[in-house]
Amino acid sequence: MMRFKGKVAHKFAESPLLQLSLPPWRSRLMALMILGSFAVLIGRAFYLQILNNDFLQEKGESRYRRDIEISASRGRIADRHGDVLAISTPMKSIWAIPPATTLTSEQSKQLAALLETDPKQLSRKLDTEKTFVFLRRQIPPPVAEQVAALKLPGIGQNKEYRRFYPTGEMTAHMVGFTGVDDKGLEGVELAFHGQLLGEPGSRSVIKDRRGQIVEDVGSIKPPQDGKDIRLALDSKIQYLAYSQLKQAIADNNAKAGGVVVLDVRTGEILALANWPTYNPNNRENLSGSQLRNRAVTDTFEPGSTLKPFTIALGLENGKVRSDTIINCAPGRLTIGNATISDAHPHGALSVAEVIQKSSNVGAAKIAAMLPYQKMWEMFDDVGFGQLPRLGFPGEVSGRLRPWKNWRPIEQATMAYGHGISVSLIQLARAYSVFARDGDLVPLSLTRADSSLPHGASVFSPKTAREVRAMLEMAVLPGGTAPKAQIPGYRVAGKTGTAHKLAGGRYANKYVSSFVGFAPASDPRLIVAVMIDEPSAGKHYGGDVAAPVFASVMGSSLRTLGIAPDAPLVVAQSPKTPTSKARL
Repeated sequence: MMRFKGKVAHKFAESPLLQLSLPPWRSRLMALMILGSFAVLIGRAFYLQILNNDFLQEKGESRYRRDIEISASRGRIADRHGDVLAISTPMKSIWAIPPATTLTSEQSKQLAALLETDPKQLSRKLDTEKTFVFLRRQIPPPVAEQVAALKLPGIGQNKEYRRFYPTGEMTAHMVGFTGVDDKGLEGVELAFHGQLLGEPGSRSVIKDRRGQIVEDVGSIKPPQDGKDIRLALDSKIQYLAYSQLKQAIADNNAKAGGVVVLDVRTGEILALANWPTYNPNNRENLSGSQLRNRAVTDTFEPGSTLKPFTIALGLENGKVRSDTIINCAPGRLTIGNATISDAHPHGALSVAEVIQKSSNVGAAKIAAMLPYQKMWEMFDDVGFGQLPRLGFPGEVSGRLRPWKNWRPIEQATMAYGHGISVSLIQLARAYSVFARDGDLVPLSLTRADSSLPHGASVFSPKTAREVRAMLEMAVLPGGTAPKAQIPGYRVAGKTGTAHKLAGGRYANKYVSSFVGFAPASDPRLIVAVMIDEPSAGKHYGGDVAAPVFASVMGSSLRTLGIAPDAPLVVAQSPKTPTSKARL
């Protein structure tokens, strides 16, 4: 025993607290609780690490592992002969991980100079809470190599592709273009986007805290390149159509125009050209008028190019024969409060001459012999008022009012192509009923196989051949389109000249057109031409559109090696007033 300042000190072992006795169950309970806690911890660890480790694995890998997309090459677009119209070229995209990117002022200037951007704009892109941003898309590989040589923290690059169009503005409306993300935005690029796109692949990598790749840990999925598309388009014929259209627009000081070339036997679209156009490789400062594929998306009143259909229906139903006389004097016809006029008055004309001279009065009188419903059904059968079903973006159906709402004057005007609207591609296709002995051929953007398509019968072969002969007369001396003649080939076709609507009324503006086929003895090609608002002193289809037809058709026939079926001398038109009646 020890004493400290008058107090007695006890040894620790003699503490009264140690003399207290505890219940036995209490110690056992504490031991069980401790063991239970360990069991719970062990069980939880087993569950997380063995049975259900996906969550923790995902969280862990998200700190260092990345899946990098491997771009797939978009399929090529080629013409029928394999000439490339659209191809993808390898490029690089520069990206950054902003939280890991710390650049000095000098580094920022160097990077901005290589990316051709302002240093302040670059800083704004990096000053963000986002974990990933693109700094520049689709730069040439040599530039990307210079960026990589800077070895900047948090800056990386991916391989991607940029679309290149070798034929430029010549095929722009047919081929279309893609955006920076390789998605089709116009033309065939959009229509066949699913086939062209392919599927991107991916690879797994380990990155350090600065975003730099330190190790590849394997490929997850290899990329699958897109499928190539072989179009029906013939680049040589496309060039002929494009160049002749461009020249005609300039010569006639016109607003716009279009040309379509079809293969009569297969329904393939061998050429489709529009003006104005654009360069798909450089699309800065584009306007809506340049992008419009007018041959497919725009409609117009076709004018006299519809007269052959009215007369074919009259022949088919036995209302007239080719030699039936129609009194067209005095060149005017009043129906209700409206009066129909011919550009040049005619007297008595045969049905064939109604086509040859392009008489509105004659066509209206023939239409008056036909029931509304029959006439509407015929227009519907040749594809007017319905989509061409090409799968082409923006294609339109045109305007064909229900026959129950027609009035006599409306039937009369539709007989010669007013009060109804069509697209140029619809009009070209409709003429296949005369070139193919009465059946309507389906159209194709892509190259057809060896088998020939079966068309839907609209007119009997006899009727189609009779109208074909009348259309051949329209191109000969005395007709409305002697300028459509081609040395060495028989040609059949029809002119069209229609006033344009402006504010609900017909204005002093015109759409000039010509549709025809050759050789007339065994038709192979259909060419349709439309010139919008010619303003250089001429506006009749025979003066404005027919020469374009002759140039495109003649050169196309010779390009395809189609044998001539006529003398090499062009028949001359007599110098009479009738030769000027070009409707």
